[in-house]
Amino acid sequence: MTTAPERHPGRFHLPSSDETRTAGGTPTGARSAAAYVWAVARLALGWIFLWAFLDKTFGLGHSTTNAKAWINGGHPTEGFLKSGTKGPFADLYHAMAGAVAADWLFMLGLAAIGVALILGIGMRIAAGAGALLMVLMWSAVLPPASNPFMDDHLIYAVVLVGLALVRAGDTLGLGRWWAGVVGSQSFLT
Repeated sequence: MTTAPERHPGRFHLPSSDETRTAGGTPTGARSAAAYVWAVARLALGWIFLWAFLDKTFGLGHSTTNAKAWINGGHPTEGFLKSGTKGPFADLYHAMAGAVAADWLFMLGLAAIGVALILGIGMRIAAGAGALLMVLMWSAVLPPASNPFMDDHLIYAVVLVGLALVRAGDTLGLGRWWAGVVGSQSFLT
């Protein structure tokens, strides 16, 4: 028979290791802290995607000028795919630069991934789509400037997959609610 640890009213209580572990042996404080770290990573990446969409759509002056904004007739894929690509796939990406279909797919992807990550819903689809987009962007700049093969695009892709695997949308997001909405369609969670 286990007994509850003795607590003294009005005094600071530091829980023992027995009190802070779950049935699986993970410290509950560490699990909780990790959930919040993953949630903050989700929100940060969501903002990166959503900001890219907003800046390219409205030309907010950070990486896109107002004159080159999508709403002013600019092509969001043109700059990167025409002048930023190199390596074995450069010709393929140059041919896609400024194409209406490429612009729409890219912009809808940025918006949907960003919103899903910020809300914490559809994490599996958002992570998969975001990871695919990051790998495609990585392949457009092969080889990367500062490493034989690794760059930030691959790191983002791995983190996106991690976000889905740890259900990062459940903390500081609508992931739990969304899981109830989609029910047995778990690929939508």
